[in-house]
Amino acid sequence: MTLTPEKPIKQVERVIIRFAGDSGDGMQLTGDRFTQQTAIFGNDLATFPSFPAEIRSPQGTIPGVSSFQVHFASRDILTPGDHPDVLVAMNPAALKANVSDLRAGAVIIADTHEFTARNLTKAGYDHNPLEDDSLADFQVHPVDLTGMTIEAVKDFSLTRKEATRSKNMFALGLVSWLYGRPVEPTIDHLTRKFAGKPNVRDANIAAFKAGVNFGETAEVFAVSYEVKPAPVPKGRYRNITGNLALSYGIVAAGRLADLPVFLGAYPITPASDILHELSKHKDFGVTTFQAEDEIAAIGAALGASYAGHLGITSTSGPGMSLKSEAVGLAVMLELPLVVVDVQRGGPSTGLPTKTEQADLLQAMFGRNGEAPLPVIAPQSPADCFDAALEAVRIAVTFRTPVVLLSDGYLANGSEPWRLPDVTSLPRIEPGFATGPNHKLDDGDEDFLPYLRDAETLARPWAPPGKAGLEHRIGGLEKSDGTGNISYDPANHEHMVRVRQAKVDRVAETVPDLQVDDPSGRARLLVIGWGSTYGPIGAGVRRVRQRGFDVAQVHLRHLNPFPRNLGEILARYDKVVVPEMNLGQLALLLRAKYLIDAESRTNVRGTPFGAEEMEGILLAALTDLGIADASDNPIDARVAEEALR
Repeated sequence: MTLTPEKPIKQVERVIIRFAGDSGDGMQLTGDRFTQQTAIFGNDLATFPSFPAEIRSPQGTIPGVSSFQVHFASRDILTPGDHPDVLVAMNPAALKANVSDLRAGAVIIADTHEFTARNLTKAGYDHNPLEDDSLADFQVHPVDLTGMTIEAVKDFSLTRKEATRSKNMFALGLVSWLYGRPVEPTIDHLTRKFAGKPNVRDANIAAFKAGVNFGETAEVFAVSYEVKPAPVPKGRYRNITGNLALSYGIVAAGRLADLPVFLGAYPITPASDILHELSKHKDFGVTTFQAEDEIAAIGAALGASYAGHLGITSTSGPGMSLKSEAVGLAVMLELPLVVVDVQRGGPSTGLPTKTEQADLLQAMFGRNGEAPLPVIAPQSPADCFDAALEAVRIAVTFRTPVVLLSDGYLANGSEPWRLPDVTSLPRIEPGFATGPNHKLDDGDEDFLPYLRDAETLARPWAPPGKAGLEHRIGGLEKSDGTGNISYDPANHEHMVRVRQAKVDRVAETVPDLQVDDPSGRARLLVIGWGSTYGPIGAGVRRVRQRGFDVAQVHLRHLNPFPRNLGEILARYDKVVVPEMNLGQLALLLRAKYLIDAESRTNVRGTPFGAEEMEGILLAALTDLGIADASDNPIDARVAEEALR
């Protein structure tokens, strides 16, 4: 008997894999399972799901392609990666939509079963690319994923259509073998997920195992690869998406403030997962209300806040537009409210499943009148947890609505999250009014609903139902102290300025910004906010590895800015501001600090790449006379786009 020799294992530091196929091929599930395997193995990772806005896009067409990219490594990483090392293409459209992102030498695993004349035509191919030399720059592995899946599940009494649905599990098994992923967690997951459908369960497990076995025994793949676990600080970790982390942060904030949580929301991509997740946590005092529209959702959340609950509403850009009047009402009422805006491409319906950072000015100024409020933004999926805690702290402490700006990149992306020590999380004090707060000349006491706290300028939080705390509520201007309706010009100016001063006081509770400038000699500062943190950090690493000094600072608090921001900006000869919009933060920095903040923008619906960011920074260093064109590895076309 001849034994199949074990294949050699090659060690690599990092790998980028992209699974791509029709939106019905289960690419998101496949990518998620591979990600979970990778998290269990101990690699650092970052993911980037991409899918059509339509529920069921035209099958076999490029607009219908869904993909999931995962970047994993034996060291710390910051982005989902620029160029996949491996592309799993389930049909011609998936190949055509993604092949331009590959570097020469990348591996392509293509399901030959789907490369029919009809599918090739729908994808825009005149010839089968698997049979000509158009893919000569890549390592192409034509594999009949569908055919082998059907053969693997033939004993489970499934129709042909049902059998082909397991082909994503065959692909997952193959790639799991190729990169040494643990297979038991996926088998356990499938066993639990399809416990009520034994045939489907057994078919998916059989297809998965068949993929593993094919990789191990077929001569198609000469080697497999090993990516060792990444060294990380000691602790308990889990893989987490931004929306999930944000939801957990809201639940935790409610417990820290000892307040019932009320979420009023209308389903909208990419924020709907927050509603879905919070609806699972009734045991933690969370009430969720799926309203008939965005206006009803924020109205209910504001009413809950008035009643003494922690009012939250979640949405995306189009919903923010509809909520604007009620946000202004919250400013006038001076009640705690957290408005979560998971940004997406706009305007109008725009790009529902693509990312953007273009709601900053809307968050700052998108209301009638002078209606200031704090604005904060998380920088990574895991950081959404801490950002939610911070948004609630500010809202409750200062009696103000707060806008939390996440985005689709953070919401759907994932990374390892070190579970916090909950006993170390600081308590949030709601400080409800308990009785009269003002002495009258005759010695009696009464309650003034707009009497200010000396430090925060917050007014008392007095939910209805307690005798002696009755007060007026509504959108008309209030008289200082008494809260009576007032049309007095001097009072109105006073109240407008007090509301602004209250928001400004938030900066006194925010730590000073820390600049990442190891040498202390940098002349270039790159500043960002939100989800540009990863790409900026990756670009800065690349430039420093070339021997150039670059300083980096990232903003969580966008209104008010941290107190030492102006002093930081003044230290550097050039300030570059990369954003996924047309320069909104740059506009604010120029206006407030009178500096020549140079805007570098991207409104493609996709994040900046690390290589693209490297080109932006090298171009800025060239402007300073520190680098020259020969230092920039980016071709002229990309560099020109980056400088727009």
